[in-house]
Amino acid sequence: MRVHESQRSHTTPGGSGMKIGIIGAGNIGGNLTRRLRELGHDVSVANSRGPHTLTGLAAETGATPVPVEEAARGAEVVVVAVPLKAVPNLPAGLLDGAAEGVAVIDTGNYYPQQRDGRIAGIEDEGLTESRWTERHIGHAVIKAFNGTYAQDLLDRPRPAGAPDRMALPVAGDDAAAKRVVRDLIDELGFDTVDAGGIDDSWRQQPGTPVYGLQAGTAAVTKALAEASPERTADFTA
Repeated sequence: MRVHESQRSHTTPGGSGMKIGIIGAGNIGGNLTRRLRELGHDVSVANSRGPHTLTGLAAETGATPVPVEEAARGAEVVVVAVPLKAVPNLPAGLLDGAAEGVAVIDTGNYYPQQRDGRIAGIEDEGLTESRWTERHIGHAVIKAFNGTYAQDLLDRPRPAGAPDRMALPVAGDDAAAKRVVRDLIDELGFDTVDAGGIDDSWRQQPGTPVYGLQAGTAAVTKALAEASPERTADFTA
């Protein structure tokens, strides 16, 4: 794997780290599993098809494949990286066994025409994608990685202060959880920009200037400021 020495230095002695649960093993979930394991974190990974379909990823990374119901057990950070239409199908009480103060990262995006169909809470009530997700899982979330190319997680980490270090927007209402997530992203090799609360997270939804932007802190800050709350035609039902 392509890991910079600056990232390797964050690995804790003995290969231990935070306990992290990842729900969804697609492009983002899979590459976060790879990177977080490289950094020495204890990663459990789950998908809708069952742990037996994750043996390859487990063998590659050393992550532990588990049923979705067990992904958050004891976790200090939980990453929800499933299609938005699958969020209502997540098991009730998903986070009941998580560590106290668990930070939950929502990587989701609403693609009504391309994948998810019409979601009334978003279309009619005007909820941001992450606010809608919060309602379903019953826990505050931090929105991050939703506009990040999965391959960039492998190819674009840089040491702090590097002139070409990318920045990622991070939105959320829980200041302590947001700090945990921003520190984790820094450990992964990226800067962060505080994008406000979850009701402000429309600034990083699909169709906005920051979505997919591969740039540094100044450009990401500018892109967030230039966003419009009106969804583009491609991202409405």
